[in-house]
Amino acid sequence: MKRKVYNNILKWKQESNGKTALLIEGARRVGKSYIVEKFAKENYKSYILIDFSKTSKEIIELFDNYLDNLDYLFTYISEYYGVKLYERKSLFIFDEIQFCPRARGAIKHLVADGRYDYIETGSLISIKKNVKDILIPSEEEVIKMNPMDFEEFLWAMGNDTLMDFIKKCFNTKKELGQALHRKAMDYFKEYLIVGGMPQAVLEYRKTRDFEKTDKIKRNILRLYREDIRKHADELNLKVEQIFDMIPSQLQKHEKKFNISNLDENARYRNFEGAFYWLTDACLVNIAYNTTEPNIGLGQRIDNNTLKCYMFDTGLLLSMTFNEKDIINEQIYKKILFDKLTFNEGLILENIVAQMLVSNNRKLYFFSRNDRENSNETMKIDFLISNSKITSKHNIIPIEVKSGERYTFSSIVKLKTKYSDYLGKPIIIHTKDLKEEEDILYLPVYMTELL
Repeated sequence: MKRKVYNNILKWKQESNGKTALLIEGARRVGKSYIVEKFAKENYKSYILIDFSKTSKEIIELFDNYLDNLDYLFTYISEYYGVKLYERKSLFIFDEIQFCPRARGAIKHLVADGRYDYIETGSLISIKKNVKDILIPSEEEVIKMNPMDFEEFLWAMGNDTLMDFIKKCFNTKKELGQALHRKAMDYFKEYLIVGGMPQAVLEYRKTRDFEKTDKIKRNILRLYREDIRKHADELNLKVEQIFDMIPSQLQKHEKKFNISNLDENARYRNFEGAFYWLTDACLVNIAYNTTEPNIGLGQRIDNNTLKCYMFDTGLLLSMTFNEKDIINEQIYKKILFDKLTFNEGLILENIVAQMLVSNNRKLYFFSRNDRENSNETMKIDFLISNSKITSKHNIIPIEVKSGERYTFSSIVKLKTKYSDYLGKPIIIHTKDLKEEEDILYLPVYMTELL
């Protein structure tokens, strides 16, 4: 299946020419190992993949004992894996690099040697035990790999043209028209249900069976819970608490994560490490409340007020409908044909967060409650910055609307109070594109173009 990150890896190879290593981080089962091995086969004369999650002790010990004798290290690895190495034409893949911090620390010396290229993959690469006693190499470029986005999902489904037309309509601010909008929404609802985990997408592409696809997703969720219990150490209970509460927290009206639901006496600082662990594992997308919609959103955040989104909406859906541990395929079909009443807002807002992150956006929202002055009470789902920084009109407020009828009083209040800061507001909804009363209404499948 075609992934956009492939072109980023190719750009690294062409521009770096051996002067840096590439680290690809992302959640487990997001497709890192597959895409890197595919890249190696198509762009190198030979490659050696070392999976540190299961390689032998003697290979790991090489990085402790022979960094001052790279000739021996390369010869041993070449013989062990039965692969001939060619200068400037061979690639080493250090898969699951978090299990061998010493190998990551060796990148400085390996890159300086210059004979071969190096790509590392992993998750949990920044937690304390995985960087202990090593110097993080400055010769390391980093790419984060996310679940498949909507365009990649369309490619997997065999549609290579629809997204090009969607992009054209987005750039010209023209509607798709009834027939093509319906077609795009039908695909998008499939994407909502299946999600962007490659294994689940592949199963759905082969079978078009939601129940078989759901079993794949539930196996992935079980894997993540096992990882939490195994690798989160003293934080494992708190991490699992947060992870399991994501669906219920997102079903609330404001969707802010209420720490007191975990423990009535808890404060954010008590769970800060657990949120960090989940973020480092790439299992969640965190949005912070900014205190003012102005340039430098990240400089004006309230660290104690956050929203915690699941990194993949297909997995969130499997977590949400979890009776008897298997979802009835009929529930998915009802979602597909708009015949099931449930809190669509939690699913739609999560997919918007996911799509913004896939486009390298950091997540911020704006929430203020003033009991004495209703004009000061506002709730804006997301804030993003214009691509061009200016002294005025730099911040774009985004509201996500899942129903047929909706209001946008918070946007009106925000425009009144912060008119100098704001660009044209955006409503993300399930209908076609339109512009009306200085507001841009975008169909949800256009979110990843922002």
